[in-house]
Formats: sequence, structure tokens, C-alpha cells
Amino acid sequence: MAINWFRKKGPTEDADSDQQNPQSDTAREEDESQSSSPTVAENPPSREADLEEPSEDPSDAPSEEASEEASEADDPERKGFFRGAWEATKKLALTPVDPFFENMVAGLERTRRSLLGQISSVFRLHKNVNDDFWEELEDTLITSDVGTSATERILEELQAYSKEHNITAPAGLTARIREVISEILLTDEEKRSLNIEPGRVNVILMVGVNGAGKTTSTAKLTHYFKDQGFSVLLAAADTFRAAAIEQLESWAKRLDVPLIKQREGSDPAAVVHDACTAAKARKADILLIDTAGRLQNKSNLMKELAKIHSVINQVLPEAPHEVLLVLDATTGQNALSQAKQFSAVTPVTGLVMCKLDGSARGGIMVAVAQEFGIPVKFIGIGEKPDDLKPFVPQLFIEALFGESDFRQEPSKS
Repeated sequence: MAINWFRKKGPTEDADSDQQNPQSDTAREEDESQSSSPTVAENPPSREADLEEPSEDPSDAPSEEASEEASEADDPERKGFFRGAWEATKKLALTPVDPFFENMVAGLERTRRSLLGQISSVFRLHKNVNDDFWEELEDTLITSDVGTSATERILEELQAYSKEHNITAPAGLTARIREVISEILLTDEEKRSLNIEPGRVNVILMVGVNGAGKTTSTAKLTHYFKDQGFSVLLAAADTFRAAAIEQLESWAKRLDVPLIKQREGSDPAAVVHDACTAAKARKADILLIDTAGRLQNKSNLMKELAKIHSVINQVLPEAPHEVLLVLDATTGQNALSQAKQFSAVTPVTGLVMCKLDGSARGGIMVAVAQEFGIPVKFIGIGEKPDDLKPFVPQLFIEALFGESDFRQEPSKS
């Protein structure tokens, strides 16, 4: 049985140390962000930290009570807003910020402005839950790359909730839309966890089209596993491109890990055989295999991947243990097409969603999760090796959505 997100321990580590020395909530959150386990923090930081104290001139600002009374007197409708914003700001000011969450928020800013900006505008500009509201929400979700299937599910869930709870204003649905998107992304824990076991060579096959960030993601995963204490071996099985071999070789030197390669044009299966044999002899913990992403047609892709699977099984039975499909979030619906193609030729166990920091099309994650049920296991939110992180759905939703984003503006109708 696989040990989910197994972390290799040193000889002096005490398995019972957590029980003997309980940590604070904040310490646990920081620990979890750097460890291999995507356990969700119990109380992820609120996005209401973006809200600022309503005083414009700090030097002349009145006291807290006077400021609240003045704003409430000028506009009674602002009473709850300013009070809640100011209290949330004071509370968060005393709470240490989780670096992992902070980096995720920064990396997802473009997706947040696009995806969330469009959805939240529908909620803010409509006063009533009516046909116009549903129609505009549907159009917005589809154009945000959430996809037809996921859009239908979101609308059905919201409409059922609205009817059951007699919701008449869009504001009453803000929490529910967050929950529905979370449910789509949140596959069960066993599927989201990497199938890594101690005492064996864990083989991870990286697949995806050229240009999606496959080779770079392979290198970043190497960095990630090394940080967890694993010994890693790389295999450059994309022999169709000399640039791919050179790129992985450069990363291997930078990360100080061994690389198995052959010259350009060699049989990829031969490289994989050599890599599996070497990993077994060296008792490596992780073998990461970078494969070719550009073959002439689907038939050739199927044959090549089938041959690689067969060679791996000959040397290491029951491997590969993970097949990770690397997708480029900036390609939008093309990523959905790639997921469909690769799922048809190889048993994809998880997704690595790259370039979320440079994309406004993060909604594709929801579309792929709904369409194929393939869990997102890692997300790329930057160029640095540390910017490839285990995907935690709750933190992702928290980084995108905040209650303040849905505050109502003057309505259409």
C-alpha cells in the first residue's frame, strides 16, 4: 500500500515528536507548505487582508471609533462593510503570513483578475437571481475556460441551492459557488496523493506536448523530491530533440543529480531501459522520465508510450507508478484537447498545471478536472525551482476567491 506523500526521514528523527511537542497552528501551516504532504491548513489566510483601513490620511486619521461613526453617518449602507473590513485587517495584522499561500496568491493574480473578475462582476451587477443573472453567469463561465460540462454542473448546483434556500439575491450564492468549484477540484485524498513508497524505485513518467513546460517541470520535481530527502535519477527519453536532452542535462548539473541519456535520435525505450536498470542498481528512490511530446500522429504516440511502459515493466514490475500529464494553462481549451488525447493512449494519474502565473486562463483546471476526473497534483506559479508546488484545492480557492470580491455594486436589474 502506498504511503501518501511519504517523506524520507533521517535516522535521528522521532516518529512521535509531533505528539510530544505539539506545534502552533501557524507553525503547522508553514510545515505543511514546505513538506510533501498537501494537507490543508485549517485556517488559511483570508483574502480580506487586501482591504485597508478607510482613513485616507494616516496623520490626520481620527480614532477607530470616530472613523467608524463618521463613515456610518455619511452612508449607513457602508456600516457593515467598513466595520468588517477594518476588523479583518486588524486581525490579520497580528497573524503571521504563510509564505506558500502568499506566493500562490501572487502567482495567481492574473487568473484572479480575469476569471474571478468576470464572475464576481456578474454577482455585483445583478440585484436579483433571475433569468438574466443565470444567462450572464453561464456565458461568463464558458468564456473563462471553465468548460461546458463544468459550467452545467455549477449552474445546476447553484440553481438547486437557490431554490432550496429561497435565495433571491446573488450575494446569497457566493459561498456556494466556491464550494462547488472546490468539489470539482477536490478529488479524494488517495487520488491526489503521489503513489510513492519507501524501499522501491518509484517511477514517474512525464508526458505532454512540447512547449507545455514538461522538461522544466521534470527538473522542478527533481528539486522538490531532493528537498524531501529522496535520491533522484533523471532519464532524458525525449530523444527527438537535442534541445530537450541538453536542457535536462543542464538542470541535472545544476541540481547535482545523475542523468541517463543517449544521443539525439536514439530509441527512447533504450534510454528508459538503461535508466530503469541504473535506478535499480543504485537503489534510487525516484526515477523521473522525460518523454517526447511531438510525434507524427496519435498512432505513433500510442506505440511509443506502450513500448516505454513495456520496457519499464520488464525491469521494474508494476511501474510506472505515476504518469503525470503536463499542461500549459495559457493554452486554455487546447489543454482540454491535450488531456483528452493523452488520456486515450496512457493511464494518466495526475496533472501538472504549468504557467498559471503567466495566464489569465486558470479556469481550465476546473474544466479538465470535471471532464476527465484527473486530479491536479502540482501547479506551476513561477520560474524558480521552488515555484512548482503540490496542489491544495482549498488554498487555491482561497487564493482566488474572497468574500469582498462579491460586494454588490449598483445593479442592472
